[in-house]
Amino acid sequence: MGSKTISDATNDIGEDTHTEVSNKESGRAPNPEHTESKNKKERIEQTHEQVTDDIMHHPDLVNPLDDTRIDVKSGFSKDSKRIKGDKHEFEYDAVVLGAGPAGEAAAMKLSKAGKKVVVIDPREQVGGNSTHVGTIPSKALRQSVFNLINFRRDPMFTKAMDYEQVPLNIVLAKARQVIRQQVSTHTRFYERNRIEVIHGWANFIDAHTLRIEIDDNTFETITFNKAIITVGSRPYRPEILDFNHPRVFDSDKILQMDYVIRKIIIYGAGVIGCEYASIFTGLGYKVDLINNQNKLLSYLDSEISDALAHDFRQFGVVIRNNEEIDHLETHDDCVILHLKSGKKIKSDAILWSNGRSGNTESLNLEAVGLKANSRGQLKVDDTYCTEVENIYAAGDVIGWPSLASAAYDQGRCAAAFMVGDRDAEPVSSVPTGIYTIPEISSIGKTEQELTDAKVPYEVGQAFFKHLARAQIIGERSGVLKILFHRETLEILGIHCYGNHASEIIHIGQAVMKCNATLEYFVNTTFNYPTMAEAYRVAALNGLNRVF
Repeated sequence: MGSKTISDATNDIGEDTHTEVSNKESGRAPNPEHTESKNKKERIEQTHEQVTDDIMHHPDLVNPLDDTRIDVKSGFSKDSKRIKGDKHEFEYDAVVLGAGPAGEAAAMKLSKAGKKVVVIDPREQVGGNSTHVGTIPSKALRQSVFNLINFRRDPMFTKAMDYEQVPLNIVLAKARQVIRQQVSTHTRFYERNRIEVIHGWANFIDAHTLRIEIDDNTFETITFNKAIITVGSRPYRPEILDFNHPRVFDSDKILQMDYVIRKIIIYGAGVIGCEYASIFTGLGYKVDLINNQNKLLSYLDSEISDALAHDFRQFGVVIRNNEEIDHLETHDDCVILHLKSGKKIKSDAILWSNGRSGNTESLNLEAVGLKANSRGQLKVDDTYCTEVENIYAAGDVIGWPSLASAAYDQGRCAAAFMVGDRDAEPVSSVPTGIYTIPEISSIGKTEQELTDAKVPYEVGQAFFKHLARAQIIGERSGVLKILFHRETLEILGIHCYGNHASEIIHIGQAVMKCNATLEYFVNTTFNYPTMAEAYRVAALNGLNRVF
């Protein structure tokens, strides 16, 4: 059977209607067939209307190329909120000097608080010294060397290649890749939060005005209500050394070394000096580490400091404690370091890593009534405010602890105090993270500090060599120490030496922050095998000493 079209159905309906009218006029009863035809007509009409609706109503086709735009005329935005809330005549609510960790954190906090903020940094890319010459490249370099050491130790690969002649520049390839990724990531942060970034050198004209040198011939002046100085630091360079010489380096310039050396002097055995001693030793270089103190990193727990010195000597590092430079001879093929003790050390190059200076000399601080100390650092109070009420500072430029992790939190807290957050508090509890090979990390009190304070403490230890996970991944040395009150079992300090220490420490840090006791580690099930299991082992070890 064929199917009828709508037109055919309409014709049938017309015929049925004519028949029904004729019946009424003649007085005859309606024919049942005619009634059925009437119902059929109604159904067809409904079908016709439905089809017509389907034909006439189409979805809207959005074309981004036309002039149609959707906007909300609510009159509310972060900037309008700022104008209503901050009554001042300046262009910006806040200016942040420096795009490193502290500056970025401050800018993000200010932006989310509805402030109009601008970040000024002399580099063409964001990230600050931490990303370009500090934390990121040095830790990426350290990881590459660590991988190289493990590769060399593995009996499957010991005969595959000779690693005795590895230029530092080749190993830095990975670091450069990470730097590019970090710059890209942090650039998106600023864009996402609609934070203006000006690349140039800034200096104060007065407490509310900055002059920015964009390039040699371009200058810009802006006004601001408040400012946060987060310009960071750079390696300290004494005048007795010629850093233009190709064999004289600091921790920034060393990232540009592009020739092979066999022996290097590292002057300064602080965090940076010890980290680079690990790196160069891992590359197969002979290292002379000159230390001004009587032991390495004397502020650490004595056992941890001794362990680092022991491993350094095992790897061939010559540690010279209690030494001080007299002068340095520089030649085309070598350098000769003369010490005040009368010693002379000949080497292919020297890395000066003895202190850092705040980058404040070009800010024209005198114009606002501020003065930096001899190391270019600024003094702040507990709210990170300087001696000028509308100018704050955070990060390396204020000194302790000069860590990227702390700088980020300091910048965020400085901005929080600036906008009046009630929950703002200064950064106080900061874990130490030293990326030597192996790593060092600690938080809380040392044994010597507890002894001096006459606190009845006890020690729990877990040696990595006894942990299944450490044996699996080939860790040869390392220890986790928990210092706790022998009566209350309060955790007083945690010290870790060994690879992954900077990660392991955070478990103990969290437990200490929650005011839990040593029993937490005993009563908590840790994944097995893991390095975190060291906490349970150390806790049980410590409890066995309590009587």
